[in-house]
Amino acid sequence: MKRREFIKNTLLGSAGIGLLTGVYSWQIEPFWLEFVSLKMPIKNLPKNLIGKTIMQISDIHVGNRFDYQFIIDSFEKAKLLNPDFVVYTGDYVSYENKEQLKQLKEVMQFAVKGKLGTVGILGNHDYGKNWQEQNVADEITTILENYGVTVLSNNQIDIEGLNIIGLDDFWGLNFNPKEIMTKVNESEANLVLCHNPDVCDLDVWCNYKGWILSGHTHGGQVKPPFLNPPILPVKNKMYSAGKIDLNNGRTLYINRALGNLHQVRFNVRPEITIFELEK
Repeated sequence: MKRREFIKNTLLGSAGIGLLTGVYSWQIEPFWLEFVSLKMPIKNLPKNLIGKTIMQISDIHVGNRFDYQFIIDSFEKAKLLNPDFVVYTGDYVSYENKEQLKQLKEVMQFAVKGKLGTVGILGNHDYGKNWQEQNVADEITTILENYGVTVLSNNQIDIEGLNIIGLDDFWGLNFNPKEIMTKVNESEANLVLCHNPDVCDLDVWCNYKGWILSGHTHGGQVKPPFLNPPILPVKNKMYSAGKIDLNNGRTLYINRALGNLHQVRFNVRPEITIFELEK
């Protein structure tokens, strides 16, 4: 009898833990924003930019898969940090149809903008179904620019002495990094935005040394304790989340995403990153 009671209590306890974990992963962690702060040393950084901040926001995934009021609320919290630069590193929608364009307009009315500049690049989801719809990418670009985001597609912009280089998406229709990387001036303070971190393993960098800010992976969204995320949308499974020294003069940072591709997260909280510039 004692043995049966033990088994019964064990099963009930396990079921209870499973239920609590499920509720937490579905209703709590997907909306539990974390602000991550890091130092960003940049070669050739002008004195006027020392101590300035860059805020990275990635993968907001506006659409029908989760309550995107969370994105608006997060933008309002982020504005309180008063960033000098804001960079958006792709995947603004989870595209199904033109409804997402209307939803994106609703959200971008509240967009976080930098005091000195606001720059973005596109991600694969911004190219519509199967990443093959140029008209969707064009409409998203127009929406972003109408709300104060300068969208880069294999080009660069100098803002107050910081040269920001934006690569178009690896899986999209306009991926051509060498077009811009051959033009990068090594004597300037440079920073690259690149949605998909797998690009770091391609022979496209033309001796670039510096930081690369990416997104795309969401950190897997689910990460069992002490184990790697079981699902990552990259070839190189080392590219999950956080700061990675590529051992070639380049430093990669992968943002865990603010939005959710699906409303489930475990041990991978949504993130906004704030970098403090250093010489």
